[in-house]
This record gives sequence, structure tokens and C-alpha cells, in this order.
Amino acid sequence: MGSLASERQLLPIVPAIADIVDQAYEHYIARMGKPPGPMLDNYAARASEGAVWVLEEGAAITGIIVLLPTTNYLLVDNVAVSPARQGLGLGRRLLAFAEAEALRRGYHEIRLYTHQTMVENQSLYASIGYEETGRGAEAGYDRVFMRKQLRG
Repeated sequence: MGSLASERQLLPIVPAIADIVDQAYEHYIARMGKPPGPMLDNYAARASEGAVWVLEEGAAITGIIVLLPTTNYLLVDNVAVSPARQGLGLGRRLLAFAEAEALRRGYHEIRLYTHQTMVENQSLYASIGYEETGRGAEAGYDRVFMRKQLRG
């Protein structure tokens, strides 16, 4: 179904990564009243940090995930799937990769956040085992914070 690539091999395709993010999030602008945070991120910097993975189908990038290590957990900072490929389980595949990566790195918890207006994302995360840990404003956005305990 495709492969995941990471780190410095991504630098030449940063514009394609940013394009996937923009396509995946642009419909939220009207709902939120401003561009979602992922649309403002610096993907060249994230790729240089080794924090970005892409899901490829053939020569096309169909999804991306940004993972940030912390002291006690791995943070899913962004997950985005091309609108043309949404609904096919690619987001779940990226999240499963994140969980496996967290375990590989020795973490037993993975966290993420989403905007309070992105209720469909909250439902998806809850359906795969994430629990809400709180709500609050962060970086100018009203966020819902979630976590999942990992066993491995």
C-alpha cells in the first residue's frame, strides 16, 4: 500500500509535504476563522530534525505525519492525508506507525492534540483508543489534548 520515508531524504520534497498539509487542512479555515497551526509549520525544519515521515503510493505522497519526542511520551504533532485519499484508512495507518515508532523508542505513551472544532478527528482518535486529557488554549488555538497508553 505504500512506504514511509523519513529524515533528510525528505528535503527535496518539502513543497509536496506542505501541499498535502494545505490540502488536508484548508477546509478548516472557515470553521476556525484562521489557518490551522499545521498550515503554518516549517516543514524544511521539521524534515531536517528527522520529525517528518511521508506515506507514498507509487511516486505520489498521500500522507504525512510529524512526530516530536519529549521526555515521557511521543507527540503526534500533525497527521495529514491527501483529500483524494481520505477515508481509505491511511490516517489510521500513519497513527499505527506512530504507535510502533513510540514503542521502538521506548515510550509507553503517545499524545496528540486537535482543534476543538475538529470533532471528526476527536471521534477518530477516541475510536482507536485515545482518551481526552483536557482542553485549553495553546499557541492561539482552542485545543483538545489526548493520549494513549501503549503496551509492547
